[in-house]
Amino acid sequence: MRCNLKIKVLAKLTRGASLPKYATDGSAAVDLRAALEGGRITVMPGARAMVPTGLAISPDTGCGNVVAVIAARSGLACRHGICLANGIGVIDSDYRGEILVTLFNSSDVPFEIADGDRIAQMMFMPVMQAEFIAAETLDETERGAGGFGHTGIK
Repeated sequence: MRCNLKIKVLAKLTRGASLPKYATDGSAAVDLRAALEGGRITVMPGARAMVPTGLAISPDTGCGNVVAVIAARSGLACRHGICLANGIGVIDSDYRGEILVTLFNSSDVPFEIADGDRIAQMMFMPVMQAEFIAAETLDETERGAGGFGHTGIK
């Protein structure tokens, strides 16, 4: 099933913010850019920085409940050790504030972010909410309670 999700974007929170766009027809995510009003941020080694994007969003409910997932850009992570401090970001469908991206510098050199730099990516996914039911027992499976590494390496 395909649903053409429409997202209202408020791009005036920080001067210079622009509408996100997909780089190619096959892109799963759009790049988010730093909206620093012409300024710069330096993320020191081992430090975090909260970077504004200047964007706030409102998903169309015609496709059901959706979440915007914020992910690291692979080039920044691979080449510069810049990743998201929280692994991924979750923007709930009812959040209307500015999207901020918290970056972490895992390298041993400072990293400078300039206004307009691509700092993360954002994709949209459907959301399923669970109904939680108290139970006395759980269904049996072959795995059972086997946890971390229970199947070995080879």
